[in-house]
Amino acid sequence: MDSSEMKELQNLIGYTFKNEDLLLQALTHSSFCNEQLINKTGDYERLEFLGDAVLECVSSEFLFGRYPEKKEGELSKIRASMVCEPSLAFCARDIRLGSFLRLGKGEERTGGRERDSIISDVMEAIVGAIFLDGGFENAREFIHRFILSDLENKQLFFDSKSNLQEFVAKNLKKELEYITDEENGESNEKVFSSKVLIGGELIAEGRGRSKKASQQEAAYNALLKLRSSNVS
Repeated sequence: MDSSEMKELQNLIGYTFKNEDLLLQALTHSSFCNEQLINKTGDYERLEFLGDAVLECVSSEFLFGRYPEKKEGELSKIRASMVCEPSLAFCARDIRLGSFLRLGKGEERTGGRERDSIISDVMEAIVGAIFLDGGFENAREFIHRFILSDLENKQLFFDSKSNLQEFVAKNLKKELEYITDEENGESNEKVFSSKVLIGGELIAEGRGRSKKASQQEAAYNALLKLRSSNVS
C-alpha cells in the first residue's frame, strides 16, 4: 500500500494517524504476513481483539442512553445485532475498506476482500488502532460515525427477511417466495444467489457466501424497491 492509498483511507475514516504503522497493521491479513515472512504480530488479530472490547463498551454506552426504557436482555440483543459479523461488514463496505486490505495471494484469489469474516475483523482492528493512536474519544467518534449511525437503515437490513414478510402480509397479501441457487466461485468457493418473488413476480436479487446471506440481501433490496415505489 502506497502513501496515497493510506491518505485516501484516512480521509475516508476522518482520522489521521500519528503512527501509520498501526493502520497498516490493522489492514494486514495473516496470509500476507505468512507469504512475506513478516512476524505474526504484524497482522490485525491483536488489534481486532482490542477493538472488539472498545466497540462493546461504546455501543453499550450508546444503547444505554438511547433506550432508557429497555431492559438488559433487550439491550444485549440489540447490541449483538449491531456488532455482529454481517453488521460490521456492512459498515466496512460503506468506507470501501476491502479495497485497502493487504492479503496473501490465496486469500486474494478466493475473494477475501469481500468476505464478511475478514472485513468485519478489520473494522474492529481499525477501532483498536485508533484507540492506541489517539485514545478512547477518537475511537468513540469513529464508532459513532461509521457503526452506530443510520441505525434505521441498518436495522432494516439485519431484519430484512422478517420485515419483508410483515410488509407483504400487511400490504400486498401475496405469496412471498425465495429461490436460491448455489454456484462455484473462484477456487470453487460456494457462492449463493437468491431471487425474491412476490405473487410470482421477480422483485429483487441478492448474493452471498451463504444461503442465508444471499436471501437477506435479496430481501433488503426488495424492501428498498418497495419503499421507493411508495407501495402501501
